Amino acid sequence: MIDLYTWTTPNGRKASIMLEEIGLPYTVHPIDISKDEQFAPAFLKIAPNNRIPAIVDNDNGMALMESGAILIYLADKTGKLLAKSGEDRYKAIEWTMWQMGGLGPMLGQVHHFVKYNPGKSAYAEERFSKEALRLYKVLNTQLEGKDFICGDYSIADIACWPWVSRFEWQAVDLNQFPNVKRWYTTIAARPAVQKGYKVPKDMGPIPMPA
Repeated sequence: MIDLYTWTTPNGRKASIMLEEIGLPYTVHPIDISKDEQFAPAFLKIAPNNRIPAIVDNDNGMALMESGAILIYLADKTGKLLAKSGEDRYKAIEWTMWQMGGLGPMLGQVHHFVKYNPGKSAYAEERFSKEALRLYKVLNTQLEGKDFICGDYSIADIACWPWVSRFEWQAVDLNQFPNVKRWYTTIAARPAVQKGYKVPKDMGPIPMPA
């Protein structure tokens, strides 16, 4: 049994979608970051960086933070969605790290400056919006001729998809990136994704491009 500590953010949804995809039983512990619950001493013992998601694996007592590490751990634990060795494994990890180091942080800055604080810094709005479009182009190119980022559905897709699901916050028209749009809508239709998207609470339907 996995204890999942999470909230309704792209990073949080990575973990809940992963757990639904691999079929591991889990208990949800909502951590409302709007109320600073991530700073509670009990949570900090699990996630010292005071960020969601985090998990505790009750099979062995391991506590783990950082969504990328959680994806790799759960994949290795179950033997699903990540090859055990070889190029396929490292390509999936490569694109998971691309999300962790680029797609997530940069789109997060777009959310901060474009959605929540428009007009505060024209420079930041332009800089991060341009970088968002560049990253979407990279993803669109990677998906050329492939159903999923690394060919087969993997943790790389689970890492990237929740961030793309906020394309409206980023003022991105997915019609400009047809491979991303096809990939996004395909994944959105997966039952595990639809269920995991609504953890820890239902915030409405998955956004769909026009």
